[in-house]
Amino acid sequence: MDESRKERLVKKYERTVANQPKGGMPGPGHGPGGGPGRGRHMGPGGKPKNTKETLKRLFGYLEKDKWKLILVFVCVLVASGTNLAASYMLRPIINTYIAPENGAGRGDAVGLIGALAVMAAVYFCGIIANYLQHRVMIGVSQNALNVLRKDLFCKMQKLPVRFFDTNNHGDVMSRFTNDVDTIGEMMNNTIIQLISGSITLVGTFCLMLYTNVWLTLVTVVMIPLLMKAGQFVSSRSRKYYKAQQAALGTLNGYVEEMVTGQKVVKVFCHEDMAVEEFEYLNYDLRDKQIKAQFFGGIMGPVMGNLSQVGYALTAAIGGILCVLRGFDIGGLTVFVNYSRQFSRPINEISMQVNTIFSALAGAERVFDVMDREPEQPDTEDAVDFPGGDVSVVLEHVTFGYNPDKVILKDISLYAKPGQKIAFVGSTGAGKTTITNLINRFYDIDEGSISIGGVDIRNIKREDLRRNIAMVLQDTNLFTGTVRENIRYGRLDATDEEVIQAAKTASAHSFIMRLEHGYDTMLVGNGANLSQGQRQLLNIARAAISKAPILILDEATSSVDTRTERHIEHGMDRLMKDRTTFVIAHRLSTVRNANAIMVLENGEIIERGDHEDLLKLKGRYYNLYTGLSELE
Repeated sequence: MDESRKERLVKKYERTVANQPKGGMPGPGHGPGGGPGRGRHMGPGGKPKNTKETLKRLFGYLEKDKWKLILVFVCVLVASGTNLAASYMLRPIINTYIAPENGAGRGDAVGLIGALAVMAAVYFCGIIANYLQHRVMIGVSQNALNVLRKDLFCKMQKLPVRFFDTNNHGDVMSRFTNDVDTIGEMMNNTIIQLISGSITLVGTFCLMLYTNVWLTLVTVVMIPLLMKAGQFVSSRSRKYYKAQQAALGTLNGYVEEMVTGQKVVKVFCHEDMAVEEFEYLNYDLRDKQIKAQFFGGIMGPVMGNLSQVGYALTAAIGGILCVLRGFDIGGLTVFVNYSRQFSRPINEISMQVNTIFSALAGAERVFDVMDREPEQPDTEDAVDFPGGDVSVVLEHVTFGYNPDKVILKDISLYAKPGQKIAFVGSTGAGKTTITNLINRFYDIDEGSISIGGVDIRNIKREDLRRNIAMVLQDTNLFTGTVRENIRYGRLDATDEEVIQAAKTASAHSFIMRLEHGYDTMLVGNGANLSQGQRQLLNIARAAISKAPILILDEATSSVDTRTERHIEHGMDRLMKDRTTFVIAHRLSTVRNANAIMVLENGEIIERGDHEDLLKLKGRYYNLYTGLSELE
């Protein structure tokens, strides 16, 4: 593969990487596509913008378990203290029973066994405290994560549609997974390790000073070297993990595209080219993974070897002090043991810094969603949805998703109760936008929309949407049975009403051919059904609703012509006594509409019924006769 083609191939999938959750750096064991394997470096990456405020909010989730946190802190103190105390007990044991200066105590097996038993008891207390601290902290952290996830999910239910239209869905999902999991990792392990490491570090340093000042200075000299080495390896590790993530995203994007477009690949005989491009991307990922895994894996050996150097230097100088200055053997033994312990918490703390930054950055992403403005609450004088026959009136409506770009310009229309109003026009003309405004997914900039003579801004939002049924072009089915998916339109519907709704939508016959009929389980957005069957279930879901207003947005675009005719008969029954808005590209489906609105560039350029618009011989006439096409 030539270099220019390689460059184009990589750039081609940069958008895939850009749309992925930001900065996640997979560690060893990270599966393709963000699988469950999570390495130490996994996380959103980067540094938090407001560490103090983020920490304050995170610890707010731990506040209700503050007594358990106090117990954890006590256990950490006990575990660290017993470990230090038990290590120091070696000094009197060695000086008294193993290598006494005057020979007294040598051969006292009973005394030695008793001293070792006390030492073992101290270690056992530390083991129990260590077990308790982890057991309790896991419960505390998981309780906090449970509340955090609940708050995040509840907040998302209150966010306006604009949030979901303007944010990448994969990025939103990553806040529930990667970001929350990284926070959990910090709560489960990092906090305890930081506290334990700090206590061990301070305690070890104090005991080292107490044991021998000169050997302590030798150990302290090694600290800058350990920190420099750790920073050197860590900086390169982050660099190569970032490159690995980019390469992984590129490869995942390519594989996803080849799988979804496999029929096109085979039709145009591009299998060999696909394999060649995959091999290049695969080798590129391999090379970057080798570097990332190498630098990620050498941190431990590098720090360990430097610790061994410090250990050997301490032992050598300590031996000289024993010979020349009368330093006791027990003190030397304890000190070299402390010198090894002293580097361990430094390594652990340095390794946890990245985890802390990643967790705090992830927490900021989670809190960013929680801090978003929810849908505006109903006004204090908001009323219920008006009963009886309802008319829908739009008067001089102007709207734009962004202030600098107007989508709808001075739209006015009137839909009488039971009428069928159709919208046709080019893609982007504003047809779906009108239905979004009727639902109050967005609020208009100018003008008014009223239902039954009441401005929709004065109707309770939940009651408004409960009285509007929608069938969208994109099918949305949930994990559950066919019966449950139809009943989603009205949860209190009986089984008989479910069956009647399916018959109305011409779905009953294919449902009965399924293995378990209405009790057939659907998974993966109805992946075990055809596209047309999924749409029929969506129509049945709308049919079971008693909503007086019905919106059909390309509802029959995913079904064949024969099925479409069945649906049209069902729709006629469904639309009886309902005010209906229909968006369709197939003009044959809107011929029986009471009024057809032809939109272009956000304006209604023609209106009337089918016959009237054909007589005009304008835009609709050209579309219907095929003289022009919908773009």
